[in-house]
Amino acid sequence: MALTLSITNHRSDIVGLKYIYPVLSRRAGGLSIGINFNTNNACNWRCIYCQVPDLITGSAPALDFALLEQELRGFLQQVLHGDFYDVFQVPPEQRVIKDIAIAGNGEPTSLKEFAEAVGLIGRIATELGVLPQSKFVLISNGSLIHLPKVQDGLRALHRYGGEVWFKLDSADDSRRKLINNSVQSTAAALANMRIASGLCTTKIQTCVFEYQQQGWSLSEQQAYLDALNSIKNDTAIEQVMLYTLARTSAQPEAGGLEKCSAADLEALADKVRALGFSVSVSL
Repeated sequence: MALTLSITNHRSDIVGLKYIYPVLSRRAGGLSIGINFNTNNACNWRCIYCQVPDLITGSAPALDFALLEQELRGFLQQVLHGDFYDVFQVPPEQRVIKDIAIAGNGEPTSLKEFAEAVGLIGRIATELGVLPQSKFVLISNGSLIHLPKVQDGLRALHRYGGEVWFKLDSADDSRRKLINNSVQSTAAALANMRIASGLCTTKIQTCVFEYQQQGWSLSEQQAYLDALNSIKNDTAIEQVMLYTLARTSAQPEAGGLEKCSAADLEALADKVRALGFSVSVSL
């Protein structure tokens, strides 16, 4: 059977590698080369929309740097000079590497050797001519950015022209606990956001959806807008990425999840734009 990449198929094993996987990304608008440090499916959060099966609480395991380098070099060569696009039936308009994204099956900044890994990826991608033409992205829940080893990683990311996509699904502490299973307060999240934006280009990403037939209440929406307003003048953050569900959750709450309507997402986007942010919307 022919293999096909799509925005709904983000299987980390689709090319048979441990650390590298390809994604057709809605937000990036083309081929995203994913880097998965959390090969043990461990994360310090448990978002109820997470598509990772058998998710456990924990950190990324020790990294095999030699294997990461071997896989990344080999895969980039296959995309750049091999038959990858034909094998996976990638549409012609999407046959471009839009980014290299450190994301995967858990919180990537939980990797002990995070800064060293970022530097290795940046060096290899630069040598092969992927950077700086493509983006270099860290997709993170932002919860560990107060740690020095993570800040060193953001400095390395910045050296290669990279950026952080910082998760902020809610600015209401009770809803954060409900949907992210996180005990981190909104105030702590915003403090980490300020640190991140001082070290590297930072953008906010927010997943908007209904749970148990309930969307954001007016008070939750206002808390989110107030949080954005509070960081508008003391950070360099300019962009907010709003999106809704595209893939099936592997969490127990999956049956209660529904996509946000296009109208509701656009209405929220207009309110965020009114604060002075650039906003992208992905349905």
